[in-house]
Amino acid sequence: MKVLVIGLGGVTNGGKTTLAEKLKKMLPNCDMISQDDFFKPEPEVETDERGFKLYDVLDALYMDEMVKSIRNWMKSPTSSGVLTEEPQNTCDNLKDTEDVYILIVEGFLLYNYEPLNELWNRRYFLTLPYEECKRRRSTRVYQPADTPGYFDGHVWPMYLKYKNELEENASNIVYLDGTKSQEELLSCVYSDIIQELKKLREGNQQVTA
Repeated sequence: MKVLVIGLGGVTNGGKTTLAEKLKKMLPNCDMISQDDFFKPEPEVETDERGFKLYDVLDALYMDEMVKSIRNWMKSPTSSGVLTEEPQNTCDNLKDTEDVYILIVEGFLLYNYEPLNELWNRRYFLTLPYEECKRRRSTRVYQPADTPGYFDGHVWPMYLKYKNELEENASNIVYLDGTKSQEELLSCVYSDIIQELKKLREGNQQVTA
Protein backbone atom coordinates (compact mmCIF):
# COMPACT_ATOMS: atom_id res chain seq x y z
CA MET A 1 0.00 0.00 0.00
CA LYS A 2 1.29 3.46 -0.91
CA VAL A 3 0.02 6.95 -0.16
CA LEU A 4 0.06 10.11 -2.24
CA VAL A 5 -0.28 13.42 -0.35
CA ILE A 6 -1.34 16.33 -2.55
CA GLY A 7 -1.24 19.96 -1.41
CA LEU A 8 -3.72 22.39 -2.94
CA GLY A 9 -2.83 25.80 -1.55
CA GLY A 10 -2.94 29.44 -2.50
CA VAL A 11 -4.88 32.65 -2.41
CA THR A 12 -8.19 33.16 -0.60
CA ASN A 13 -11.18 32.56 -2.88
CA GLY A 14 -8.91 31.01 -5.50
CA GLY A 15 -11.12 27.93 -5.91
CA LYS A 16 -9.12 25.52 -3.73
CA THR A 17 -12.04 23.82 -1.99
CA THR A 18 -14.11 23.44 -5.16
CA LEU A 19 -11.17 21.95 -7.03
CA ALA A 20 -10.32 19.60 -4.15
CA GLU A 21 -13.89 18.33 -3.90
CA LYS A 22 -14.04 17.63 -7.65
CA LEU A 23 -10.72 15.80 -7.58
CA LYS A 24 -11.90 13.72 -4.62
CA LYS A 25 -14.85 12.48 -6.68
CA MET A 26 -12.67 11.63 -9.69
CA LEU A 27 -9.73 9.90 -8.03
CA PRO A 28 -9.66 6.42 -6.50
CA ASN A 29 -9.31 5.93 -2.73
CA CYS A 30 -9.23 9.67 -2.19
CA ASP A 31 -9.78 11.61 1.02
CA MET A 32 -9.57 15.32 1.84
CA ILE A 33 -8.44 17.50 4.74
CA SER A 34 -9.24 21.23 4.92
CA GLN A 35 -6.95 23.65 6.72
CA ASP A 36 -9.97 25.76 7.68
CA ASP A 37 -10.94 23.02 10.14
CA PHE A 38 -7.85 23.87 12.20
CA PHE A 39 -8.55 27.54 12.92
CA LYS A 40 -8.33 28.50 16.58
CA PRO A 41 -11.50 29.81 18.25
CA GLU A 42 -12.00 33.54 17.74
CA PRO A 43 -10.97 34.52 21.31
CA GLU A 44 -7.58 32.85 20.75
CA VAL A 45 -6.86 34.72 17.51
CA GLU A 46 -4.69 37.79 17.98
CA THR A 47 -6.09 41.28 17.30
CA ASP A 48 -3.78 44.04 16.04
CA GLU A 49 -3.80 47.74 16.92
CA ARG A 50 -6.30 48.46 14.11
CA GLY A 51 -8.77 45.98 15.56
CA PHE A 52 -8.16 43.41 12.81
CA LYS A 53 -8.37 39.74 13.79
CA LEU A 54 -5.16 38.20 12.42
CA TYR A 55 -6.60 35.10 10.78
CA ASP A 56 -4.26 34.96 7.80
CA VAL A 57 -1.16 33.92 9.74
CA LEU A 58 0.13 30.57 10.98
CA ASP A 59 -0.47 31.50 14.61
CA ALA A 60 -4.23 31.57 13.95
CA LEU A 61 -4.17 27.83 13.26
CA TYR A 62 -3.52 24.63 15.19
CA MET A 63 -0.79 23.62 12.76
CA ASP A 64 0.63 20.85 14.98
CA GLU A 65 -2.80 19.24 15.06
CA MET A 66 -3.03 19.49 11.28
CA VAL A 67 0.32 17.75 10.83
CA LYS A 68 -0.77 15.08 13.29
CA SER A 69 -4.01 14.49 11.35
CA ILE A 70 -2.14 14.09 8.07
CA ARG A 71 0.44 11.74 9.60
CA ASN A 72 -2.31 9.64 11.19
CA TRP A 73 -4.00 9.34 7.81
CA MET A 74 -0.70 8.32 6.19
CA LYS A 75 -0.24 5.55 8.75
CA SER A 76 -3.72 4.13 8.25
CA PRO A 77 -5.61 5.53 5.26
CA THR A 78 -7.91 2.53 5.06
CA SER A 79 -9.37 3.27 8.50
CA SER A 80 -9.81 7.00 7.92
CA GLY A 81 -13.23 6.87 6.30
CA VAL A 82 -11.93 6.89 2.74
CA LEU A 83 -14.56 5.68 0.31
CA THR A 84 -13.28 2.99 -2.02
CA GLU A 85 -16.16 3.27 -4.45
CA GLU A 86 -15.45 3.60 -8.15
CA PRO A 87 -14.38 7.14 -9.12
CA GLN A 88 -16.60 9.01 -11.53
CA ASN A 89 -14.09 8.95 -14.37
CA THR A 90 -12.86 5.37 -14.33
CA CYS A 91 -10.34 4.87 -17.12
CA ASP A 92 -7.33 2.73 -18.02
CA ASN A 93 -5.04 5.21 -16.27
CA LEU A 94 -6.55 4.22 -12.93
CA LYS A 95 -6.20 0.47 -13.29
CA ASP A 96 -3.84 -1.22 -10.84
CA THR A 97 -3.96 1.70 -8.42
CA GLU A 98 -6.17 -0.03 -5.87
CA ASP A 99 -3.29 -0.14 -3.38
CA VAL A 100 -2.61 3.62 -3.65
CA TYR A 101 -4.45 5.99 -1.31
CA ILE A 102 -4.62 9.71 -2.05
CA LEU A 103 -5.02 12.57 0.40
CA ILE A 104 -5.79 16.07 -0.86
CA VAL A 105 -5.00 18.80 1.67
CA GLU A 106 -6.44 22.19 0.78
CA GLY A 107 -5.77 25.51 2.49
CA PHE A 108 -4.31 28.99 2.23
CA LEU A 109 -1.11 28.45 4.27
CA LEU A 110 0.15 24.99 3.45
CA TYR A 111 3.76 25.52 2.41
CA ASN A 112 5.15 27.98 4.96
CA TYR A 113 5.18 25.53 7.86
CA GLU A 114 8.27 23.35 7.75
CA PRO A 115 6.86 20.18 9.40
CA LEU A 116 4.31 19.97 6.59
CA ASN A 117 6.80 20.37 3.77
CA GLU A 118 8.30 16.91 4.20
CA LEU A 119 4.91 15.28 3.63
CA TRP A 120 3.95 16.47 0.14
CA ASN A 121 4.22 14.38 -3.01
CA ARG A 122 2.86 17.21 -5.16
CA ARG A 123 2.21 20.86 -4.37
CA TYR A 124 -0.11 23.23 -6.23
CA PHE A 125 -0.62 26.93 -5.56
CA LEU A 126 -3.57 28.91 -6.92
CA THR A 127 -3.04 32.60 -7.65
CA LEU A 128 -5.36 35.52 -8.42
CA PRO A 129 -4.72 39.16 -9.28
CA TYR A 130 -5.65 41.69 -6.61
CA GLU A 131 -8.86 43.04 -8.17
CA GLU A 132 -10.33 39.61 -8.90
CA CYS A 133 -9.46 38.30 -5.46
CA LYS A 134 -11.02 41.32 -3.76
CA ARG A 135 -14.16 40.99 -5.91
CA ARG A 136 -14.58 37.30 -5.03
CA ARG A 137 -13.89 37.92 -1.36
CA SER A 138 -16.60 40.60 -1.25
CA THR A 139 -19.22 38.05 -2.36
CA ARG A 140 -18.45 35.63 0.50
CA VAL A 141 -19.90 35.72 4.00
CA TYR A 142 -17.38 35.03 6.76
CA GLN A 143 -17.85 34.36 10.46
CA PRO A 144 -16.67 36.68 11.88
CA ALA A 145 -17.42 39.04 9.00
CA ASP A 146 -14.66 41.01 7.28
CA THR A 147 -14.43 44.47 8.82
CA PRO A 148 -13.96 47.57 6.60
CA GLY A 149 -10.41 47.66 5.24
CA TYR A 150 -9.67 44.09 6.35
CA PHE A 151 -8.83 42.77 2.89
CA ASP A 152 -6.39 45.58 2.05
CA GLY A 153 -5.04 45.87 5.60
CA HIS A 154 -4.49 42.20 6.42
CA VAL A 155 -5.65 39.53 3.95
CA TRP A 156 -3.85 40.69 0.80
CA PRO A 157 -0.59 41.81 2.50
CA MET A 158 -0.30 38.43 4.26
CA TYR A 159 -0.95 36.58 1.00
CA LEU A 160 1.84 38.53 -0.71
CA LYS A 161 4.18 37.99 2.24
CA TYR A 162 3.79 34.23 2.29
CA LYS A 163 3.79 33.94 -1.50
CA ASN A 164 7.08 35.86 -1.66
CA GLU A 165 8.56 33.51 0.95
CA LEU A 166 7.56 30.56 -1.22
CA GLU A 167 9.05 32.02 -4.37
CA GLU A 168 12.34 32.68 -2.57
CA ASN A 169 12.66 29.41 -0.67
CA ALA A 170 10.47 26.67 -2.11
CA SER A 171 10.80 24.56 -5.22
CA ASN A 172 8.64 21.97 -6.94
CA ILE A 173 5.47 24.02 -6.60
CA VAL A 174 3.08 24.10 -9.55
CA TYR A 175 1.51 27.57 -9.80
CA LEU A 176 -2.03 27.68 -11.17
CA ASP A 177 -3.88 30.68 -12.60
CA GLY A 178 -7.08 30.92 -10.58
CA THR A 179 -8.76 33.04 -13.26
CA LYS A 180 -8.93 30.01 -15.54
CA SER A 181 -12.12 27.97 -15.63
CA GLN A 182 -12.66 25.25 -13.06
CA GLU A 183 -12.78 22.72 -15.90
CA GLU A 184 -9.34 23.79 -17.17
CA LEU A 185 -7.81 23.76 -13.69
CA LEU A 186 -9.36 20.38 -12.94
CA SER A 187 -8.06 18.88 -16.16
CA CYS A 188 -4.54 20.18 -15.50
CA VAL A 189 -4.27 18.93 -11.92
CA TYR A 190 -6.06 15.64 -12.57
CA SER A 191 -3.70 14.81 -15.45
CA ASP A 192 -0.70 15.64 -13.30
CA ILE A 193 -1.88 13.42 -10.44
CA ILE A 194 -2.51 10.57 -12.88
CA GLN A 195 1.15 10.83 -13.91
CA GLU A 196 2.15 10.57 -10.24
CA LEU A 197 -0.03 7.48 -9.89
CA LYS A 198 1.67 5.95 -12.94
CA LYS A 199 5.08 6.52 -11.36
CA LEU A 200 3.95 4.80 -8.18
CA ARG A 201 2.50 1.91 -10.17
CA GLU A 202 5.69 1.52 -12.21
CA GLY A 203 7.68 1.57 -8.98
CA ASN A 204 5.50 -1.21 -7.60
CA GLN A 205 5.99 -3.28 -10.74
CA GLN A 206 9.78 -2.90 -10.56
CA VAL A 207 9.80 -3.97 -6.91
CA THR A 208 7.66 -7.05 -7.56
CA ALA A 209 9.41 -8.00 -10.81
